[in-house]
Amino acid sequence: MNGQRVRWGVLATGGMAATFTADLVDLPEAEVVAVASRSQESAKAFAERFGIPRAYGDWESLARDEDVDVVYVATPHSAHRAAAGLCLEAGRNVLCEKPFTLNVREAEELVALARERGSFLMEAMWMYCNPLVRRLKKLVDDGAIGEVRSIQADFGLAGPFPPSHRLRDPAQGGGALLDLGVYPVSFAQLLLGEPSDIVARAVLSEEGVDLQTGALLSYDSGALASVHCSIIGGTPNSASVTGSKGRIDVPYGFFFPDRLVLHRDGRDPEEFAADPADGPRASLKHEAREVMRALRAGETESPLVPLDGTLAVMRTLDAIRDRVGVRYPGETDEPDEKEKDLQVTPA
Repeated sequence: MNGQRVRWGVLATGGMAATFTADLVDLPEAEVVAVASRSQESAKAFAERFGIPRAYGDWESLARDEDVDVVYVATPHSAHRAAAGLCLEAGRNVLCEKPFTLNVREAEELVALARERGSFLMEAMWMYCNPLVRRLKKLVDDGAIGEVRSIQADFGLAGPFPPSHRLRDPAQGGGALLDLGVYPVSFAQLLLGEPSDIVARAVLSEEGVDLQTGALLSYDSGALASVHCSIIGGTPNSASVTGSKGRIDVPYGFFFPDRLVLHRDGRDPEEFAADPADGPRASLKHEAREVMRALRAGETESPLVPLDGTLAVMRTLDAIRDRVGVRYPGETDEPDEKEKDLQVTPA
């Protein structure tokens, strides 16, 4: 790194890349030095928009750029394995958008590669870096609501999305689960870990992707998590954690909340509000700061978004897809060996 400033490369030029880059350029400790796209014109236009000095019309040039400390991968998730793998092979550190990959096999390959190279790798699960979400986890860990009994979380968009949209395209990993369901699943994972049993149902499109999916995750502790996602109906996008001594409600936008409400038996409700500086998407800045903190500390993964946790989420997503019958091009019908260990319960 060049002193305390971390030099970023951005791989992709779509909406998510633009949103994250706009936040990066606001951070004095960050410097965006390069962008890459499969189109030179797209890379050049993106570079001009954000004042980025180098624009590459191919991914390889960015991966080989030794002046880049970390690459933010914002391609469609069907390309995460290829894009992040290319950067890791070249010795770059990587922040890869969620969902981390299409499936756990690809995720395991990236994690193994990063550990072999000694490079930093993190899934861009910005929810985990949000201060209020971290406060919620601490409340739960400290026993504020007793033993967790159940979790509810949903994320749905009204749509409708036409068949040509990437959310309906199997080749791009389309469907509600990977794009939206990763948040409810990750929320449950944050508080309860990996489930021991999964029941799931979905409504599939003509293309074979899930339009909406519901899953019940069971845990050895006796806890249950009900998660739902949809691209054909707007949902409350809320979450609730119920324990033996109370409950925590997270209103609309549980993945970047502006407040939490703690209900404890025999007490008045307590509200925890986000700092006014933490606007709806400030979690992206918190995520970027966590990456830069870890890089300065010489860490190869973040304790807030550990790689083993990312792998656990991918196993759960694979298991849900197996239950509902969603397969993407190039995948086999044989589930991953670790996924087989999750008991199949008739619904």
